[in-house]
Amino acid sequence: MNLRPATPADLPAIHAIRHGVSENVLRDPSKVSDEEVAWYMEQAIFLVSEEEGEVVGFTCANHQTGLVWALFIDPAHERRGHGRRLLDEVLRRLGEAGHRQAWLTTGAGTRAERFYTAHGWRDMGRELGGQVVFVRTL
Repeated sequence: MNLRPATPADLPAIHAIRHGVSENVLRDPSKVSDEEVAWYMEQAIFLVSEEEGEVVGFTCANHQTGLVWALFIDPAHERRGHGRRLLDEVLRRLGEAGHRQAWLTTGAGTRAERFYTAHGWRDMGRELGGQVVFVRTL
């Protein structure tokens, strides 16, 4: 398992992972613009996890706000530690950027909700759209 910054060459694998998940399915692709992805890649924290040279997961975080914007793992590579390693590294980098807390949102009643709860995130309630808002002290 190898973690590294994402590059534009990783975008096809990243898109395949994002569109291949069974939870938090992106039903409206216009909600994730090419400009947003480019900003995260060029300006923020955007990491990939590789297994045997293949990109199998990714995470993005906004170093300005402490938002963990995305964490996705190829379903064929789940439960191998990629999500945990990516999350630990992005939280470390947010801490280095001066944040004392990170936050994210995810679907209620999902495996992702259980994952974050099990890894020390605190449920702060629901946003207007019904997503769970989590925070984690760094």
